[in-house]
Order: sequence, then C-alpha cells, then structure tokens
Amino acid sequence: MREDFSILNKTKGKIPNLPFLVIKEDILGKKYSLSLAFIGKEKMRELNNLYRKINKPTNILSFSLSKTEGEILICPTTVKNEIKKFHRTYPELLQFLVIHGMLHLKGMEHSSRMEIAEKKYDQKYFHWHRSWIR
Repeated sequence: MREDFSILNKTKGKIPNLPFLVIKEDILGKKYSLSLAFIGKEKMRELNNLYRKINKPTNILSFSLSKTEGEILICPTTVKNEIKKFHRTYPELLQFLVIHGMLHLKGMEHSSRMEIAEKKYDQKYFHWHRSWIR
C-alpha cells in the first residue's frame, strides 16, 4: 500500500473494488494522506456517540487530522441498510459516501455548493464504477 493512502477492513465483508485512490487524488490531491477504515456497526455507534453525541451507528465519519491528512471511517452494514433509501446499489452508495467524506475533508460543509461537487464527482466516477464491478 502507498504511504499516502491506505485501506483497512475491520469487518468480515468484502469491500467492492472501487477507484478509491483515483478519487482521492482527484478531490484531495496526490500529496494528501488518507486512510479509509471499514468498521463494524458497534464501533461506529461508539465513535458517533463520542464525536457527535448521536448514540447510533452512522454510515460515514470523516476526521481531518491536518491540512494534508485525514481519515474516513465507513460502516458497511449501515451503508447496506440504506441502499433502498438512496435508490443505489451498495457499490454506488459506498462510492458516493466516500466522495462525500472527502469533500468534508477538503473543508466543505453541507450546502448546495457541496451537493454540486458531490454530483460532479459522482457522475465522473459512476461510469468507471460500472465497468470496474463487472
């Protein structure tokens, strides 16, 4: 694995083969150091309660460690439970959430500006994603 990018899967499930590194370099830059960690529902609940005072698991948490370093935590179980709500497949929603988390690390807050950026990147990598999972 590269020094500026790592993926840690602490779950028993398989993570879809998505272009996480390419998306990271596009949104955050090549020099940004990012860690993606896939964690279980209980751990995500604990962390969401600790950092956001919400005592339930969430799909994603983003932590900016510095201007050039951050971490994204994802709960695959929660993501899978939300696919019908968002009318997406698991890989599609996972990719969208990673983009969402990276935009937060870039300093964006929930807004119409962020929604425009999400749509831009989601559409950019949607076709790539379709070819990667076949």
